[in-house]
Amino acid sequence: MSGATRSLPVLLLQNTVSAFLAVIAVRANPAMGLKLYLDLLSQPCRAVFIFAKKNGIPFQLRTVQFLKGQNCSKEFLQINSLQKLPVLKDGDFILTESSAILIYLSCKYQVADHWYPSDLQTRSQIHEYLGWHADNIRNIFGVTLWIRVLAPLIGTQVPEEKVKRNRTYMDHALQQLQSKFLGDKPFLVGQQVSLADLMLLEELIQPVALGYDVFVGRPRLAAWRGCMEVSLGTELWQEAHGPIFNILEQMTKKTLPVPPPESQTNMLFRISKIP
Repeated sequence: MSGATRSLPVLLLQNTVSAFLAVIAVRANPAMGLKLYLDLLSQPCRAVFIFAKKNGIPFQLRTVQFLKGQNCSKEFLQINSLQKLPVLKDGDFILTESSAILIYLSCKYQVADHWYPSDLQTRSQIHEYLGWHADNIRNIFGVTLWIRVLAPLIGTQVPEEKVKRNRTYMDHALQQLQSKFLGDKPFLVGQQVSLADLMLLEELIQPVALGYDVFVGRPRLAAWRGCMEVSLGTELWQEAHGPIFNILEQMTKKTLPVPPPESQTNMLFRISKIP
């Protein structure tokens, strides 16, 4: 047996011990721990929240409420000058993109392999999906929140032609999603849930919570959602999705905070960019 072969089990053991000691150190001294800046109305924030919770990753939740303009505060600008969520802060290290955060957490905390597989081809399939997701899912399925809640909250409306066009874009993306990525598989890259599934789930839940059920009439996609619910468990599912599923009721009761003027300027710009 070669020295390189003998060193592999030792290396794996060292990595496991290091991860265990890191968790113990964080629990003993929370000030040195992982911080996640999140707003659970946000799809990527929910993906990060669910991932960390599901995998038992110790973190300090720093809630940043978009509707109150907290993402525009001086304090938050020191964390992310782009004023966007989610944000991971691990000591002095900061990440500001959800897919990068999920990959970082997967590798640092050595979560189960199915989340971010070590197999090169399977991992490449996750990156392939995430690239397509950024172009075809991310900026399309979140528009419903702007149509139903955010625009009316600041006294404006998304033009009807944009509303209709967005519905067309969603339907087209779902068709591509099913034919190219999901097929007849229970999950996007095989037989177990991955971080790609989690990113997708939260985008598709957004319009569902706001009155457009994208799973109706799409049995393969509905079956995938069922697998996701089972995989995550009822308690975590409800904890993560409670805020978004309650938002229309809050809108009706007029209990949502009105964003401050500095936030409204950014919101109007975002509305103008809806295709």
